[in-house]
Amino acid sequence: MIDHGLRLRSLWTAWLLAMLIHVDLGLMPLFHGLSAAIESEVPAAALPTLFMAMMVYDLIPLLSLLLIAQAASDPLHSKRWQAWKRWHLAIAVLYAITNVAHLAADVMIPDRRSDQILLMVVITAIGLQIVAEGHRWWRQGQELSRPGAPSR
Repeated sequence: MIDHGLRLRSLWTAWLLAMLIHVDLGLMPLFHGLSAAIESEVPAAALPTLFMAMMVYDLIPLLSLLLIAQAASDPLHSKRWQAWKRWHLAIAVLYAITNVAHLAADVMIPDRRSDQILLMVVITAIGLQIVAEGHRWWRQGQELSRPGAPSR
């Protein structure tokens, strides 16, 4: 049987690392005496809220990793985790949509950087893989919870 939980943990880890690299590359100009500023119309007073939203956005995949590990290591109680698998799939779809939107926004920036676009393509591809694997994981749980299905 395929270990979808292991695959998902690996994909989310790769996604989080790629996001860190995305931020790191975005800040690289600072180390060469250049500005890393992006034209923004966000008022300074709204920045704390924006920073908190970004922190939550980054913590959700981290929490997902932990919950996937718990679910995958509890095969005797897979029914208990079925609701989480459905929620995880919804989260994965939402993140894939935000990745596509971010990629589109990066492409539209007048002074766009090809390294950032390439990295967003990779992040988006990983995100789509998370959706596909999350769907397979959820479906596997659906099949195992049917009456007469072989138990794990």
